[in-house]
Order: sequence, then structure tokens, then C-alpha cells
Amino acid sequence: MSSEPHKKQMTLRERIFQIIFESDTPAAKGFDIALIIMIVTSVIIILLDSVVSLKARYGEAFLIAEWTFTGIFTVEYLLRLYCLNRPWRYARSAYGIIDLLSILPSWLSLLIPGSQAMLVIRVLRVMRLFRVLRLMEFVGEGHLLLEALERSRQKILMFLMTVMSLVIVFGALVYLIEPVEAGFTSIPKSIYWAVVTLTTVGYGDISPITPLGQFISAMMMILGYSILAVPTGVFSAEVMRSIQRNHYSDEACPGCGHEGHERDAKYCRLCGNWLNEEDDDPRRKEIDEEIETLKKEREALDEETKRLEQERDGTTPSHDGSDGPDGHAPPPE
Repeated sequence: MSSEPHKKQMTLRERIFQIIFESDTPAAKGFDIALIIMIVTSVIIILLDSVVSLKARYGEAFLIAEWTFTGIFTVEYLLRLYCLNRPWRYARSAYGIIDLLSILPSWLSLLIPGSQAMLVIRVLRVMRLFRVLRLMEFVGEGHLLLEALERSRQKILMFLMTVMSLVIVFGALVYLIEPVEAGFTSIPKSIYWAVVTLTTVGYGDISPITPLGQFISAMMMILGYSILAVPTGVFSAEVMRSIQRNHYSDEACPGCGHEGHERDAKYCRLCGNWLNEEDDDPRRKEIDEEIETLKKEREALDEETKRLEQERDGTTPSHDGSDGPDGHAPPPE
């Protein structure tokens, strides 16, 4: 017997999945590169179509090209749903929503003229470039940053609430100090000035003219430089923790299409689907064996039930053929 593991025959859905969602075969990589070229080209056409002079000259060609790309992207989106075991989970994911939004405006333009301008969202699909060019380490870093941001959100939220309190207090204070001629006509207007000053942007459209107001403005600018280090430090600490424990692979889930699993993961953390599409799920083998055992037990139980019913009805056949209906020898004549 061969020592190599058994590889199951791939079905049509599995082949489509490998081409569309994976990038470890020439066909899959070629598909993704062609898809990105079409995405970029379609976005360029949308941008050029917004130029009046170009639209007047090439408007018909732009329209034909746009509907051609829309048809291709529609088929591609339907194929993505077809080859997944849990298509609606993918449809609700970020990539699924972007894929849908990239084709929806064209179809809506048949009912709502002008809505096709929203097709520029199609450029967001170029994010698949990371996976196509085998730059999964960058995708992994993206997951790492998102996870670090998720863990530090409470601290950052508290920081933002503190900043909002500061700008409200300083805005109201400067509103009381500065005259209306300086531009501080209301507290909301003063709060706008406080935000611009605290973030050290300094548009210059509103500025205090009194010595006390200018002193408060200077203190706010210095404070703005100081508080920038707070969220940066919190986020950096979480990123360092994530670097130490997170490692991601480029495998896409056959069930929902989710990417960015840990390298030693065997099942999808979102839908629980088996990740290695080349081999059978060991859980399925265990379930099949358990089902087979239950079938045998059911057959044995049915046979036992039938025998007991025969004994109850007095129809149990004898072993030597000489017993009567009740299992005793027949009376002599």
C-alpha cells in the first residue's frame, strides 16, 4: 500500500473555489490578476466618463465597456456564492458587501439615472492584490493591527471622551473671553476653534485677539502635542502583544471564504468548516462511523422486537420442527 495520504477527487465547486478564492495555483493567480486588471480598468473608465469632453466623444464606448465589466463582475460574484458551503456568511462579510456594491449601482442605474457614479467603490476590490501577489504577510499585519485596535478600543474611547471634554470646556471659556468681532459668535463656533487648535492644525480663520485668549490658545497647542502620545502608546503596546502571538496563513475557508486563519488552524473560526479542501474532514469520518454503528444497533433492535412479537403471538418456529405453536411437543393421537 502507498504511504502517501489519499487525495479526494475535486468536484466542480471545489475547483471553482480553488481558482476564485485561492492563489497557490497558476490558474488561481491568473484569475486574480485578470480580475484586478479589469477592476482598475473599469474604475479608470468611470473616472474618464465624468469628464464632459471625453464623455461627449467616447460616451458610447464607455457605456459598452462599463456594462461588459458589470456583467463579468456579476457572474464572478454569483460564482463566489455558488462555490461556498455557506454563501450567505460570505455575502455578509466585508469582501462580500464590497463585491455586491461594485455591481449594484449599474443595475440600479436602470431605475435611478446617475447612480452608476457610485461604481468607484469598485476600486476597493483591489485590496485582493495582497493575496494575489502572495503578500499574505501584509494581510496578516492588517489583521494584527485590527485586532490590536479592537483590544485597545476602550482605552482609546476614554481618551476621545477626555479630549471632547477639553475642547468643550476650552471652547466655552474662550467664547466668554473673546469678543464677537474675533469670530467667536457662538459656543459651537468656539468648540470648532478649540478642535482646530488642540489638533495643532491652525486654519487661521478664527483666532483670539485678547492676551488671555491667546495664552489659552498657546496652552492648547502645547497640550495638543502632548496628548498625541497617549493613543499612540496604547495602540503600540497592543500591537506588540499581537506580534508575539498571532501568525496567519493565506488559506481561505471553503465554507464562507474568510481569510487570515492561524497557520495551525484546522477549522474556520467563523463557520467551523474544515479548511484543508484536499483531505476529508476527520469529523465526517467519525460521524459516518457513528451513523453506521447506530444503523447496526437499529437493525439488531428490530430483529429482537420481531422475535419478541413472534413469541407473544405463539408463532415462534421450533428448532427441530416437532414443537407446536407454544414451543411444546404436540399431544399424542
